[in-house]
Amino acid sequence: MQIDTLPPLRDVIAAHGLRAKKELGQNFLLDLNLTARIARAAGGLEGVTVIEVGPGPGGLTRALLAEGAKKVIAIERDERALPALAQIAAAYPGRLEVIAGDALEIDYAALADGPTKIVANLPYNIGTELLTRWLTVDPWPPYFESLTLMFQREVAERIVAQPGSDAYGRLGVLCGWRTEARIAFNVGREAFTPPPKVTSSVVHLKPRATTDGVAVRDLEAVTRAAFGQRRKMVRQSLKSLGVPMESLLAAAGLKGDERAETLPVATFLKLARARRG
Repeated sequence: MQIDTLPPLRDVIAAHGLRAKKELGQNFLLDLNLTARIARAAGGLEGVTVIEVGPGPGGLTRALLAEGAKKVIAIERDERALPALAQIAAAYPGRLEVIAGDALEIDYAALADGPTKIVANLPYNIGTELLTRWLTVDPWPPYFESLTLMFQREVAERIVAQPGSDAYGRLGVLCGWRTEARIAFNVGREAFTPPPKVTSSVVHLKPRATTDGVAVRDLEAVTRAAFGQRRKMVRQSLKSLGVPMESLLAAAGLKGDERAETLPVATFLKLARARRG
């Protein structure tokens, strides 16, 4: 697939010596059909600023620009990739800004410029941490309209997990609380260079517009206690919260013999409010 006049990604990688580094969590996507599909999964990009983490040789970056993003802000830690990204910036004048730095040290809210979306093939070694940071910002609703992100399939299943499933845990509660999350599509390991050991998934998360008066720290405390001993009844697992147990259970409408993996998000929110109250 030819989406612009730039060289094929394999040629870019060869020209700049961009061998993927395991220590940076790198797995490059070379199929421009696939990167275009990821860009489209983010929804309309006209007039939108897109923040991308870990662009590498720029396959997804090119797709985002070709799909009409007003501007792409690409955050790249690997200095070897900067010349390749500079080549893309020259082909799309004024529409690509590259920040050379650590994605875990960026003030993302400060980068938002009007309607903003975050779209990324995240480095696997920091993907979950970045997602958690984005979903625990205050105030809420946040500065971004949506998140469209690539994860290992196992992590994606945890993000969209429902009560009663083995994958349901702290991440599923957080994502279910603050977003509407769905798996857009799966990506086979053969699509990457080098191929990872697992299948990947693109997840689309749209922030919920409503607020409910629950503090992030309270929900985190409740889910940490509940899922820290997930096979125990909540009467036992929630003791570490230091709240009178009978009042805590009553506030959430629980008997006490339930287990964390069976509780809906709404119940965790009630427990969080009771902890604060």
